[in-house]
Amino acid sequence: MFDSKAFLSRLTQRPGVYQMRDNTGKLLYIGKAKNLKKRVSSYFRATGLTVKTQALVSHIADIDITVTNSETEALLLEQNLIKKNRPPYNILLRDDKSYPYIFVSSGENYPVLTFHRGAKRKKGQYFGPYPGRAAVNDSLSILQKVFRIRQCDDAFFRNRSRPCLQYQIKRCSAPCVEAISTEDYAEDVRHATMFLEGKSHTIMKELAAQMEEASKRLDFERAAEYRDQISSLQLVQEQQYVSGSAGDADVIACSIQPGGVCVHVLFVRGGRVLGSKAFHPKVSVEDSPSSVLSAFIAQWYIGSPREIPNHVIISDELEDQDCLEEALREQRGKKVQISHRVKGERQGWLKLAVTNAEQNLTSHLASKQNIYQRYLALQDVCGLDETPSRLECFDISHSSGEATVASCVVFDRNGPLKKDYRHFNIEGITGGDDYAAMHQALTRRYTRIKKGEGVLPDILLIDGGKGQVTQAIAVLNELQIGDVQIIGVAKGTTRKAGFETLIMADSGTEVTLASDSAALHLIQHIRDEAHRFAITGHRARRGKARQTSQLEGIPGVGPKRRRELLKHFGGITMIERASIEEITKVSTISRALAEEIYAALHPEA
Repeated sequence: MFDSKAFLSRLTQRPGVYQMRDNTGKLLYIGKAKNLKKRVSSYFRATGLTVKTQALVSHIADIDITVTNSETEALLLEQNLIKKNRPPYNILLRDDKSYPYIFVSSGENYPVLTFHRGAKRKKGQYFGPYPGRAAVNDSLSILQKVFRIRQCDDAFFRNRSRPCLQYQIKRCSAPCVEAISTEDYAEDVRHATMFLEGKSHTIMKELAAQMEEASKRLDFERAAEYRDQISSLQLVQEQQYVSGSAGDADVIACSIQPGGVCVHVLFVRGGRVLGSKAFHPKVSVEDSPSSVLSAFIAQWYIGSPREIPNHVIISDELEDQDCLEEALREQRGKKVQISHRVKGERQGWLKLAVTNAEQNLTSHLASKQNIYQRYLALQDVCGLDETPSRLECFDISHSSGEATVASCVVFDRNGPLKKDYRHFNIEGITGGDDYAAMHQALTRRYTRIKKGEGVLPDILLIDGGKGQVTQAIAVLNELQIGDVQIIGVAKGTTRKAGFETLIMADSGTEVTLASDSAALHLIQHIRDEAHRFAITGHRARRGKARQTSQLEGIPGVGPKRRRELLKHFGGITMIERASIEEITKVSTISRALAEEIYAALHPEA
């Protein structure tokens, strides 16, 4: 049974493609979405589904997600995947020859820019394919407005004796009556071509330089035209990476987090992304992306009938790259280039692969099944009779004792339970005393729970060593709270992830788990989340404190006198060092008020 609630809870709101599969892994349906979470959620609503959709949903066992940079990319990728896989619940789209293109003619004094569909017989450049006529028309409208290139057919163009309405509304430069020179028109065509190639930034730089030159010549009307072109170009279509002009490549990206690895492969043929696949190899946490990619490439290609493209683009540099290139060349019979530094369209493919590797890994680590396996492993480590269902972890953050904040984060079997997270601003302790800070935070937290304002955890994790664990034991004993297992998470001798030492409070023993232990990965996850949440709270508190002057709240010292004091002494530190007599030298401060200020800044005096 597909757990749609758990899947939707971790689904991104970015654009992309979703592929629905049955329990045998067979593709049922491929769709695209501007907002993946919103679109996929619509399949699982309680009412309003068609009979076809209900039949589809009843067979869903898994859903694969591919994130894209835009909805247009998602649409093009969806079409590529549907034509390749022909899933039963999709309407099959037309062949590539039916996709629309933008055509720029060549070999003429005044080339035309127009819509094109069908065989590419005319001499010129073709840009596309585009997902539909509307997309082409939108682009043509922008090009017509910005660059004023003719879009009329040749017969209409040759028979004009005066400019048409397009010239009157500033959508054409009237080349039909030679109102523009061939040189200037060629420059406009060059800019339009650059735009279609995704070089909008280069065009804007050129136009900005031309605008400056026109301003220097006092040709402000022409400068205004350049300005308007630059403004319009900021609204142009985004660079598309799902469909390009040429090139075969496999684009392989690796993402690693504690507890998991994802290798995502994009298959690009003829400049178009035909599909993608995510893999989650079992590796130890100390493995680097470079070593994972090396092992994956070797196993994926060598000794396999799988097609090897002429270019393999990777997310990280390989130490054994030359060796792999040679092995792939021998298997393919042709040169194979492996590269991780790419530009232009290929850089776009790589970014797409990296985004999907990160997204897939996040979903994998957060999946309910994966987390439950970690809880089972933690139950075994702790020797519990039942699988724990609620974990809490505490951490302390401060800057040299300033603005100390404790964090409490909560996990259940679905992952982080953020509504139960808490910050504790620590007061009345010696700066930097982490033991006292931990004691105060735990006391405040569990006193409230003892009063019925919360739920006790099964396991209490403390980010720290024996001293912090001792504080936790003392607090729970004082409050007479039992049945909560306390575990300290101390950094190991190397202080690296994967080498933590667990301090078991009930037995006093120290345990070091294997770096690939599922229980350790769960502990690392909640520990890292507690650390992040503590730092967030500390920074917020510190920033607020530093924005508040110590002079505020002193009776008789308003904004004007604070300004005078700061101006006279140069800062709050110098005011603190000043004597009462020195403070009275400020023109607006009487001796009585100086005494008040001194007393407020020196409460211990």
